[in-house]
Amino acid sequence: MSEKKHQVSRRQFLNYTLTGVGGFMAAGMLMPMVRFALDPVLRPADETELVQVVSVDEITDEPQRFDFKIKQKDAWYESEETKSAWVYKEGDKITALSPVCKHLGCTVGWNNDPSNKNRFFCPCHYGLYEKDGKNVKGTPPLAPLDVYEHAVKDGYLFLGKAKPRGEA
Repeated sequence: MSEKKHQVSRRQFLNYTLTGVGGFMAAGMLMPMVRFALDPVLRPADETELVQVVSVDEITDEPQRFDFKIKQKDAWYESEETKSAWVYKEGDKITALSPVCKHLGCTVGWNNDPSNKNRFFCPCHYGLYEKDGKNVKGTPPLAPLDVYEHAVKDGYLFLGKAKPRGEA
């Protein structure tokens, strides 16, 4: 067998060495910048606080729309976002539904279609939901309206994050 000895010239050795050292230096400078950019994205989302919305005395058995503001933090940017909820009670049980249609994200209204009394109606594509937020079969939405996390404290209703019906 013939064995060839591969010799590295002085020029190739210096080229490899300088390229390696330069790569380590570049990585050392880029890593903090990459971490700075990605850290807020990779950080787990904070649990949203419950926000006071309405006095329990004002809630009826007919769904009413209530607007409220939540504090939102997107990476470094903090803002207030206005949200809405359809709230009603049956006996002592309070239900708070998201007004966002599960078909294409339009806003649903209660009793706003004369041909569909006592239902939530989405005017964008004629989606229908029952009073409890369940979608009507044969209409565009394929899932029920999201339900807000809620709690009653000191006679007031507090709402949190809207979650799909299975998670709430």
